[in-house]
Amino acid sequence: MKNPLRILFVVAVIDILGFGILIPLVPYMAERFGATPRTITWILGSYSLCQLLAAPFWGRLSDRYGRRPILISSFIGACLSYLILCFARNLEGLLISRMLAGFMAGNLAAAFAYASDVSTPEHRAKSLGMIGAAIGIGFMLGPAIGGALAGDDAQTANFTLPAIVSACLSLLAVALVVVALPESHPAQERTRADSKRGATPLQLLAQRPPLRFIAAAALLVTTAQGILESIFAVWALQVLGFGPRAVGLMLFGLALVAVSMQGGFVRMLVPKLGEMRLATLGVAAYIMGLFIAAQANANLTATIIGLALCGVGAGAFNPSASALASKQSRVSDRGAVMGTYQASTSLARVIGPFISGPLFAMFGPSAPFLAGACIMIPALWLIRHSQRVGVPAEQEA
Repeated sequence: MKNPLRILFVVAVIDILGFGILIPLVPYMAERFGATPRTITWILGSYSLCQLLAAPFWGRLSDRYGRRPILISSFIGACLSYLILCFARNLEGLLISRMLAGFMAGNLAAAFAYASDVSTPEHRAKSLGMIGAAIGIGFMLGPAIGGALAGDDAQTANFTLPAIVSACLSLLAVALVVVALPESHPAQERTRADSKRGATPLQLLAQRPPLRFIAAAALLVTTAQGILESIFAVWALQVLGFGPRAVGLMLFGLALVAVSMQGGFVRMLVPKLGEMRLATLGVAAYIMGLFIAAQANANLTATIIGLALCGVGAGAFNPSASALASKQSRVSDRGAVMGTYQASTSLARVIGPFISGPLFAMFGPSAPFLAGACIMIPALWLIRHSQRVGVPAEQEA
């Protein structure tokens, strides 16, 4: 295969598309089962909690056994989680489905490690941006498709059909990996990883100070992203009166902006600005977008402007920070490093949903957005400081 990144791109789109289809629907499913806003965001947080636990595990397994087996196994597990969701008739079934899906979402560590395997250091941000764009396309198209399949009436929305479609997409991703995606992790490197006990995430963070600061910045930024993503459907329903279809279209717009950044502008801006400056600008844009959204109330135009800035910020920060983290890896432990970085973002997606619901309930609709903006501010310093505390590990190897 001349360009495995293209195959990985398609696989990532299909995988995240299946997940994205369900993004605008889970809050409405939970509400139908009698959940409060706080419970809804906690169910969303359970997904990220399991992803947090799984990401380093999948990353180390991919170092030992290769990227393909991990991708195949996790896609099969995701398919099973969607089938459980299809037949869920209460909050317990919904929770089990989201937890299993979160555990299987650790495959993102293997996907990013694969992209790093087949990229040179100077093109790594571009390659990771390409995978980030694939994830963004899935998040962009998924909510719109899910909303269209479910309908716009929250009381009569069809949740079974979207879950079946997501399950079929996971099976399609499995078929593509089996048929078309070559292994990227050489056998000799898998032997090296198997011959020694890999460092734990805490050990990696202790051994590599720049990774520690990058992961901390990603933790704060992704916490703010998790706050926005987990509360937005609830916010839109109560403030704007929007159902699944309208929320899906708004999330489509947010993801479209992020994809445009990751798939196009990042490639042009990284050679001029570098990953560190681009990540910093992304954080600043996201902070501004959250402040605008917090003040928008029922003003749809202001809401759209705020979401657009958040999309710009996410599209600039995510691939840049991933590239900075990847530079702290060696060939033999790239999966573990990316799994550690993925664990920091997964922890953030636990924290964000778990605090957004209580903030919404206690302080009003604007509070989660304002909190997210404040949480993100220290990331500006962390990103810049990460470049002053050590050299990339790949240069030491």
